[in-house]
Amino acid sequence: MRHFDHVSAARRKRLFVRQPRPFDRDTDPALLAVALGATLYSPATRPTLAHDIVKAVRHGVMSMVVCLEDAIPDDQVPAAEANMIDQLRRVHASGSAAPLLFIRVRTPEQIGDLTRRLGDAVELVSGFVLPKFTAATGGAFLDALVQTSPLAARRLLAMPVIESREAIYAETRAEMLQDVARLLAKYADSILAVRLGATDLSAAYGLRRPPDLTIYDIQPVAAVIADVVNVLGRADGTGFVVTGPVWEYFSAGERMFKPQLRQSPFERRAATGLRRHLISAELDGLIREVHLDKANGLIGKTVIHPSHVAAVHALSVVTHEEYCDAADILGVDGGGAMASSYANKMNEAKPHRAWAERLMLRAQVFGVAAEDVTFVELLEAAGGL
Repeated sequence: MRHFDHVSAARRKRLFVRQPRPFDRDTDPALLAVALGATLYSPATRPTLAHDIVKAVRHGVMSMVVCLEDAIPDDQVPAAEANMIDQLRRVHASGSAAPLLFIRVRTPEQIGDLTRRLGDAVELVSGFVLPKFTAATGGAFLDALVQTSPLAARRLLAMPVIESREAIYAETRAEMLQDVARLLAKYADSILAVRLGATDLSAAYGLRRPPDLTIYDIQPVAAVIADVVNVLGRADGTGFVVTGPVWEYFSAGERMFKPQLRQSPFERRAATGLRRHLISAELDGLIREVHLDKANGLIGKTVIHPSHVAAVHALSVVTHEEYCDAADILGVDGGGAMASSYANKMNEAKPHRAWAERLMLRAQVFGVAAEDVTFVELLEAAGGL
């Protein structure tokens, strides 16, 4: 699989100076975590799940979570499990391409049970999403994952979700995150990425962000994100990829604030219609939030609608300027400072090195845009426009 593979080869050649590289389920987890991109969640109860999975690939989706937890009512768990198993078996039997698939479970016991019931279709499953993750509850999930991997005859990876009340309450957060860090370190080979459950975190205070604000405007949740990155997302070799929280809007309501997209980039590319579409679908808020995710050290994002995927992936492509900066920084030994290739900033070899190394991982899987290519062209291509 490869990002932007649903775009024609001729168009990709115009867009990228360095093409996105292929990856698969057996790729090094450090690179695979970056490649997740926009992770599309789907309830396990969907009667068209098999069709949705196959269709998602054609729209550029590279990772998907089938949810057996909060996305379905408590009394529908058995039916949801049965439907998911049936639908994944259909996809497997058809031989159709599928994204990286993960199952969000409720209990540790489901990991082994679902793996056995899936039979050969478990080949489609890359791992499990572990909800309400704390050190007290997480050990049982991770033990179950490790014990189940031989049964699956392949590596299974975990994505724990930080979304418990212990994480948002100030008096328990620091100790809870330190405990989680120690636990994840013991199972580091099995951890793909750490996810953030912004909806559950907001629920602790009866909050829900409106579509014209970002999650960073919701201060109790923003504080959790900062602390999760601080403890679990460090660039010293102990951290993990931390993914951006869910964007949960996909159609417009009444707006209180002005649109968050400047007109000039779209006017220069004769794409004012695209700008109107993004605003009408509330995607300008998503675009701003993805920018803030990246600035705060988060990679990828949870999404609930296919229309979100193109924006996340277009913003994940490394710009030509970023690539030049990173290459210059990594090409220097012993430290020092230099003017950037674009002559608009200073690059310092030592303090900017970790940033450059992370950016080069993203460049491998999302590619490097050609010098004159902007987000607008990438978004049009990713969205099939």
